Amino acid sequence: MRPELRPVHGGTDSAAEPRYDFSSNANPLGPCPAVLDAVRRADVTSYPDPSYTRLRETLAAHHGVAPERVVVGAGASELILRLIRCSIGAVQQLGPTFGEYARGAHVAGRRLVSMSAPAAFLRAQARHPGIGFLCWPNNPTGDRHPLEFVEAAASAGPLVVDLAYAAMCDSASIAEIESAGARAFRLYSPNKAYGLTGVRGAYLIAPRRDRRLALQAPSWVIGRDAEAMLAASVRPQARAWLDKTIPKFVGWRLQLSRALRECGLSVRESPTTFLMAEVGNATRVARRLRQQHIRVRDASSFGLRRWIRLSAQGPAARRALLAALEQAL
Repeated sequence: MRPELRPVHGGTDSAAEPRYDFSSNANPLGPCPAVLDAVRRADVTSYPDPSYTRLRETLAAHHGVAPERVVVGAGASELILRLIRCSIGAVQQLGPTFGEYARGAHVAGRRLVSMSAPAAFLRAQARHPGIGFLCWPNNPTGDRHPLEFVEAAASAGPLVVDLAYAAMCDSASIAEIESAGARAFRLYSPNKAYGLTGVRGAYLIAPRRDRRLALQAPSWVIGRDAEAMLAASVRPQARAWLDKTIPKFVGWRLQLSRALRECGLSVRESPTTFLMAEVGNATRVARRLRQQHIRVRDASSFGLRRWIRLSAQGPAARRALLAALEQAL
């Protein structure tokens, strides 16, 4: 296997589960009881509808679009690869960002054009036509790219707005980014917001009907568990639970940020569950923390070799992290 084709996410590994996992971006207060109950009640003894008709109707009604514009997939990574394979030309990204855009380009044999500023991204769309990817808020930096830029990029060429973490922002922000990305492919992976990342399901809203995306999927691309998770994620009960968790994990994140700064570390905030801390040699620090049963996200695979990414956790986990960091540094 070529090195660039190997998935690198820097979190889950083959070792025993750590006592505290700061590497995940999932909602630390999950799982959502209502969504978990729906998953547990799913009848996994039989195949789902191969066209996912009722699920697509449910998601379409929630977003106010035609069901033909909804495409279901086995997680965001699978849909990213399918989008690239159904497009032509280069793959553009605004880095540093989620590694699956680059990996998808390599898997599909496409040219990857990585830019570091919005203006350069727009120029790349003109110079290297293809399909662009923007993560909002961005992983790992937490950047919320300006809405005018997102709207311009969506008008300039095929664009995917990855909204994996948008659900964990306030409702007003979600409405604004969905409006700005109305002409783009909007990618949703609600398993993060509802604390069920082990259930592999996601969906996208296409700007118009595109049968190629649906036809490129494997048969029964998700099982009934993921089907149930996606349907439950757009119900009012689930959103009400999520809205209650946001102030709490934001408070945890701010407390972690303050404690890290008191330790003399530079911190880069985000509007959602995670932040970044500059620790020097990130790989070495991450390895030392892992030896103390704490897992963090080494950001070296993003090209940020001095930084680790940390999720918000409760007081006991935070105290353990800070004590371990003092030794690791």
